[in-house]
Amino acid sequence: MTARFDCSAPETRAAGLREAAEALREGRLVVVPTDTVYGLAADAFAPEAVSGLLRAKGRGRHKPSPVLVPSVAALRQLTDELPEDARKLIDAFWPGGLTLIVRHRSSLAWDLGETGGTVAVRMPDHPLTLDLLSRSGPLAVSSANLTDHPSPQDCDAAQGMLGDSVAVYLDGGRTPGALSSSIVDVSGDTPRLLREGTLSSAQLRAVVPHLAVG
Repeated sequence: MTARFDCSAPETRAAGLREAAEALREGRLVVVPTDTVYGLAADAFAPEAVSGLLRAKGRGRHKPSPVLVPSVAALRQLTDELPEDARKLIDAFWPGGLTLIVRHRSSLAWDLGETGGTVAVRMPDHPLTLDLLSRSGPLAVSSANLTDHPSPQDCDAAQGMLGDSVAVYLDGGRTPGALSSSIVDVSGDTPRLLREGTLSSAQLRAVVPHLAVG
């Protein structure tokens, strides 16, 4: 059964966070607002839940889910090595609209799809989502839309596409922007901008001048 919580009021916000955290622990899906668009979330360490996320979106394993974390410390638990360029970008743009692709620890008990040993990680700049992440730990999160449909900026649009495949919807109002995060791959020798989103290549190059594009 699907539940939806208006998180503009303190009492319903608290109830929604409790229900969402419980749903995630049980392997169910949750929709949350972020500082970019609404996201569809699952426990990153529950393979069946992540598979359910991909099914709900109509997305294949060849497009693995990114992961949201509540802090830089949480990111460090996912990777054995954080390059200097990654640290510079994190200092400049986290929390915010920057997703970093890093090499993840081979020992991690997760299955996000066909990752090739890497994972896309972001710390969002949204208090509601950060509060949920502090309760749940890292979450596999992708935009709360069906594949090839527009990414939703409000809870109505997300629910209209995903319906009963989601256990809990946290309605945080309209998100600030329609653009998704910018994606920088720092898993190789040279940082590479794979997608320009909320952060431009010029903004990123101001921090890492040797950033490659494409």
